[in-house]
Amino acid sequence: MQTFDALVIGAGAAGLMCAISAGRRGRRVAVIEHLDHPGAKILISGGGRCNFTNREAPPDRFLSANAAFCRSALSQFTPQDVIDLVNAHGIAWHEKTLGQLFCDGSARQIVAMLMAECRDAGVEVLLGHRVTDVAAGFTVTTDRGTFTAPSLVLATGGLSIPKMGATGFAIDVARRFGLPIVPTRPALVPLTFQGEALDIMRPLSGLSLEVSASTGRAAFREGMVFTHRGVSGPAVLQVSSYWTPGQEIALDLAPGIDVTAGLLAAKHSRPKAQATTVLGGVLPGRLAEVLGAATRLADMPDRDLARIGAAINAWRLVPSGTEGYAKAEVMAGGVDTRALSQRSLEARAVPGLFVVGEAVDVTGWLGGYNFQWAWSSGWAAGQAV
Repeated sequence: MQTFDALVIGAGAAGLMCAISAGRRGRRVAVIEHLDHPGAKILISGGGRCNFTNREAPPDRFLSANAAFCRSALSQFTPQDVIDLVNAHGIAWHEKTLGQLFCDGSARQIVAMLMAECRDAGVEVLLGHRVTDVAAGFTVTTDRGTFTAPSLVLATGGLSIPKMGATGFAIDVARRFGLPIVPTRPALVPLTFQGEALDIMRPLSGLSLEVSASTGRAAFREGMVFTHRGVSGPAVLQVSSYWTPGQEIALDLAPGIDVTAGLLAAKHSRPKAQATTVLGGVLPGRLAEVLGAATRLADMPDRDLARIGAAINAWRLVPSGTEGYAKAEVMAGGVDTRALSQRSLEARAVPGLFVVGEAVDVTGWLGGYNFQWAWSSGWAAGQAV
């Protein structure tokens, strides 16, 4: 049996950052990972270029049953701290829309950076170690040995993208130690439809455009793409995190344009033009053909033009579901924040047990926010183990 000051289960963004944070404090840390390589989700993120943070990460861009919970960790390790670390390792990066920061090269550079930091901090990263038991104390038994420490950090992420090795391990262990769990669900995930809505969407599969997607008070103006099962793209992924089954969403397919007014004006100025022709000026051709009418404007009652305009500016529909964890960027829900210290992520009722990253009931927007939560929560816990 090997003894350490702290054991971190999971060699992802949150786990490695936690180990680095603790190692820099002189703590003897081991990271235990069941895969044979670290940073599996980092490697596939951002199309292989890793959207490693966002310029700004205010708390209101994170969903949680306790909206204020993420404030402390985010203030301890900020986006600028991430940028400084990336710069220190000579990793070139660029900013895309809405403050999203990506590597110029490969996400592998971020993993290499973390592994270099672990080496410098004296952290042992044990790859290919499948955990078979976790006991109070804490003793972690694996198929390649047993390890013990007074502090244990659960950093194995959530259920999203199971093909990358994601499991519910952290949730299961937290539950075994008596921590309450907020029901989990896929988030940042494509939405699916059935019936008439799908009949409209399926022929448009592959078509993309800018939209405003909303549900309740949440609204996002970004890109959307039609799929053979529904809709996806940034605007849809964002709104999916706020959507609950049975709830209606609204899609404005021509944001900033009053389509009804445009059709009525064209009826007077171009009465012989077809509705599809006029709509083609504001929508992609295929979409104009599906939602418009091959009828002269002069032959269409104003109410019909208003109906078409409303279908374009406020298409209201109820998704049948989502594409599930297989295509979800993250998992929403997780360990209830009421059971954790806001400053250190330590379980209030189980001293020495910490939960960080995706397994906690904190879910960021699309655009680098979930990586920032991983860095911040990991760093905060590393300062306390």
